[in-house]
Amino acid sequence: MHIKAICSDIDGTLLNSDRDLSARLKSIISQISHEVPVILASSRMPDAMRHLLLDLGRPAQPLIAYNGGFVLDSAGNVLDSVEIPLPLVAKIIEMTRKTEIHVSLYQGENWYESKDDYWAKREIQNTKVNPTWMASEAVLDLWAKDHKGAHKVMVMGDSNEISWLFGELHLAHASELHLYRSKDTYIEIAPRKISKATGLKLLLQHAYDFGMEEVIAFGDNYNDIDLLQSVGWGVAVANARPEVKAVAKEITLHHKEDGVAATLERISDLKFKI
Repeated sequence: MHIKAICSDIDGTLLNSDRDLSARLKSIISQISHEVPVILASSRMPDAMRHLLLDLGRPAQPLIAYNGGFVLDSAGNVLDSVEIPLPLVAKIIEMTRKTEIHVSLYQGENWYESKDDYWAKREIQNTKVNPTWMASEAVLDLWAKDHKGAHKVMVMGDSNEISWLFGELHLAHASELHLYRSKDTYIEIAPRKISKATGLKLLLQHAYDFGMEEVIAFGDNYNDIDLLQSVGWGVAVANARPEVKAVAKEITLHHKEDGVAATLERISDLKFKI
């Protein structure tokens, strides 16, 4: 196969142990024609992805944000927007009231935090984005006026409380919500009907003259399974979940060992073709 696009997850896949882009990765990307798009697909919000594209020397690239719930073309136009309905967002918030669980709310280009605690500081440091400080109730009121919901709700906290919430939400709303437990202390909550794979397919149909079979994709976690299964060449990093490795056509090095760069270096002379 000839590869006409690169699609990659970010955290645990593209970034190194410093949660940054390595010099090796930037070097190999710089050697690949700009006619081959580099598409980031992540649970992150758009601004938490754009600075990485700038660092790669690829500022005008499409984005698949919120695990496929918010898809932007290379000009920044919104191609798709799928939200968690507001009543369900309100229910999630209500379920956390008698716990210590931290709730982060995301909609489009905006990230809302109600308190400046350990979890908020950690996300600011990890993503290099600053939130809008606003109480959750005020965010719900704002969204109600604009007839909006959430592209993502992220909850963080003690692993036992997170396990409880995961179980409750799965029992009551498994048909409506994707629940990604990326760590024992995290749940990333997204609409059920979207995925990184659906976002990529839509993007290719809109902006390119080739299909999923001519894409190489990289990932490490449960929310990458559909993506790696759907493309022509799915690659799991060595630190990936066993379920992700099981569907991949290749297992590369650990993300801390530049697994994405290693695979791109290996295939760069053989597979890339406009």
